[in-house]
Amino acid sequence: MVLLRAKEGQQLLLEAELRALIGPTRKEEGCLRYDLHAAADQTGCYLLHEVWASREDHGTHTRTPHFLRWNARKDALLSSRESAFYHQIA
Repeated sequence: MVLLRAKEGQQLLLEAELRALIGPTRKEEGCLRYDLHAAADQTGCYLLHEVWASREDHGTHTRTPHFLRWNARKDALLSSRESAFYHQIA
């Protein structure tokens, strides 16, 4: 799970950049789910819900051209970013 908040005035650019990740990421080996959500009551707040077959598959994702492009641009768009890995227990 990744919670992202846009810098003031960067909401539209952030959403566009996040949307651009969806198609190529969903085609990656090991990507089981890659969904983007916008907060219902907070403009510029987004949640990426990612499910990967393994941590190794996620690691491979972070070395793809589309992820590296995002990684190079994110600091100009984000006011905050929180991420955590979870595993299903029930």
